[in-house]
Amino acid sequence: MLRRKVGTAALVGFRMMPAPISRTLVRAGTPNYTVGAAALIEHEGEVLMLWQPHRHGWTLPGGLLSRGERPEEAVRREVAEETGLSIEPGDPLAVGVHPQTQQIDVIYRVRASVRPQVELATEARKAQWWNVSDLTETDLDTRRILALVAQADRDPRPGRLVGEAR
Repeated sequence: MLRRKVGTAALVGFRMMPAPISRTLVRAGTPNYTVGAAALIEHEGEVLMLWQPHRHGWTLPGGLLSRGERPEEAVRREVAEETGLSIEPGDPLAVGVHPQTQQIDVIYRVRASVRPQVELATEARKAQWWNVSDLTETDLDTRRILALVAQADRDPRPGRLVGEAR
């Protein structure tokens, strides 16, 4: 009973703190994650992949969020910077949280009715359309994202009650 009262008092005290102080305390006590947004741009069963010198193998267009940027803004910006394409990302297809690497991936699916003309920018050296099953040379991040996409294409597994909380 005493433990619960102390916990409640701490939460009330936390709530009364100015927001900048409480945010600083939360950030100091929680892990930091980098957040990336990637676009799975599809046309007739193939996906647009890029070859970039700073990556090992073929990758999807995308990159890290800038401070204060939303994932849909970041993916729009990254796709334009890397490919010259303008996209409307829609809702995320999948989100992957990877505690071991402290990374979060937000993946968007963009379907193109016509194969767009890609204009490579400074980061990408090559662009190619691939059937995902034919991809042999991708980096770890891209393999992880493609696995998330494969899971997202299945019906979600519903949650269930397994017992009472104690």
